[in-house]
Amino acid sequence: MSETGYDSGYDGGEGRQSSRRRRRPRRSNRNLLIIGGAALAVIVVVVAVALVALGGGDGKKSEAAAAARVSPKVYVNTPANSLVNKLNERSKDKRPLNKSEVFGDDAKSVKHGAYNFTLVGSDLTDCASVTWGQELQNDLRKYGCTQVARGAYVTQDKKYLGQFIAMNLERLQGAEQVVRDLDPASSAGFVSPLTAAGTENFGSGFSAAYSQSFGHYVVISWVERAGGAQPQTMNELLDASIAIERADDFVWERLVLVGG
Repeated sequence: MSETGYDSGYDGGEGRQSSRRRRRPRRSNRNLLIIGGAALAVIVVVVAVALVALGGGDGKKSEAAAAARVSPKVYVNTPANSLVNKLNERSKDKRPLNKSEVFGDDAKSVKHGAYNFTLVGSDLTDCASVTWGQELQNDLRKYGCTQVARGAYVTQDKKYLGQFIAMNLERLQGAEQVVRDLDPASSAGFVSPLTAAGTENFGSGFSAAYSQSFGHYVVISWVERAGGAQPQTMNELLDASIAIERADDFVWERLVLVGG
């Protein structure tokens, strides 16, 4: 049981932990292996307040200034993915991301188990305008963040909402610092969710975010029940987050391009 008295979804859930870490098989032309048999990492679940102190910025009016400055109630970071070491430095992966690459056909509909999400909105922008928190924004500048991709998802039955977020840093070191900053317990800041049809109040209730560094990229899958109600078990949001994480295909394509 967690500090808040609800089932975190990890106790006795070895199969679910494995499904979180396991990478699904890619199409044969990608020549990539799934994560299987990787060392078991300690996953820390942190319960934090939904609203934290306002962050700084460059003084310009931005989307972040107008957006609700929300963060997840549960945040889980998985250690950096060692299968993508060739992406640890952006100097070897120089081409900027483009929206059709991140949110192409494979990312328009993502599924895991009973959770079938459809992409309802996406964008690709600079790092300062869609983030909040002075400490986070300082580190994004320090570690050369150039892009944030965001996708908003809704399940076919309208019962679950999700956000897929990818951040483009200069190197793995920066990505690892940013995932620490994103922990709501640090009060460093977070990424503002993308507002799209059906997701207008995302993050205002109970939500959970799962992050991981993939080389110089940070990938976040952030989910909630529509309306923000707290689930009886975290397995519910964990499984939903695995569906959202399916949008990470661009990372594996990039790995192929750098000879991984």
